Amino acid sequence: MSRAPTWVVVLAGGVGSRFWPLSTPERPKQFLPLLSDQPMLRDTLDRLAPVAPADRTLVLTNAELADGVRAIAPELPADHVLAEPRPAGTAAALAWAASRIAKAAGPDAIMVSVHADSAIADVAGFRDALRLAAAEAVRTRGLVTVGIVPTHADTGLGYIEVGVATEGPARRVARFAEKPTQARADALVAAGALWNSGIFAWPVAVFLDELAAHCPSVAEPLAAAGDDAAAFFGGVTDPIAVDVGVLERSAQMYVLPGSFGWNDVGTWSALRGVRASDAEGNVAHGRVQLRASAENVVYAAGANVVLYGVRGLVVVEHDGVVLVTTVEKARNLKPLLETLPSELRERR
Repeated sequence: MSRAPTWVVVLAGGVGSRFWPLSTPERPKQFLPLLSDQPMLRDTLDRLAPVAPADRTLVLTNAELADGVRAIAPELPADHVLAEPRPAGTAAALAWAASRIAKAAGPDAIMVSVHADSAIADVAGFRDALRLAAAEAVRTRGLVTVGIVPTHADTGLGYIEVGVATEGPARRVARFAEKPTQARADALVAAGALWNSGIFAWPVAVFLDELAAHCPSVAEPLAAAGDDAAAFFGGVTDPIAVDVGVLERSAQMYVLPGSFGWNDVGTWSALRGVRASDAEGNVAHGRVQLRASAENVVYAAGANVVLYGVRGLVVVEHDGVVLVTTVEKARNLKPLLETLPSELRERR
């Protein structure tokens, strides 16, 4: 592999409203102990530590969350927590990180980007995949993504259609597919498409060149802002995802298959796939008693919770609020939250 240094960038913005009532604007999903007894962001940083040291790790987050990130990750230099003054989409966030890395380590530095709120079953396999992606980014001088080998046809995820082979393990990306219908998801999986994990690796100069070519609404404010984050993020008037703004338009996209037990932990229901369950398929956290009950997800933050004779429920207790819904309905809490009083929906 090239001697170009590898930097890790962790995307840790957003409020994670799908984990209401436990998540709040000040305590979003990545701050919650959903996978272990520590925040998901801490789990992620511990998982990444062998890939890049703290002085080559950046965390991108909302300005309001920066102090919380620093408390969770005291090993990071203070200026390695990059606070976005306003949300401007992942294209802007990753562009800002790439520009910081280029200035600190040069244009050939490799940037590996992951999300703070994913579950990984095979940590060693995950690290190997990141290292291989970084090596392929050097070899191809391209933008490399790690696509997850699907375990089922999931309509809640995006897909990557795999294209022609190269001289190494990475293949060209044929196209990206947004969240499909069930029939389309079935067809994509049958054809060998991969889940879009949002895991990327690229030389920072290559990414910034592709940004300039395909996403001027982000590249131009970046060039004009210099080191002024407020000027840059304020100048991005049309927030756009990196997939839409750059990756779907680039001819330099490559993909590697990954199979290391990845889960994006998008809803309460997803905890059934990432936390240990009992013999009846229940997943429980806290002071929970289950009798004659199966396939439930129960999260008790403080009080005792007892379930008797029920199946397929999600029950969340936190700070005087109890949510009771079904595993199916828990996959989309937005319609519920839109109907609740603001003092309950946006509780601190």
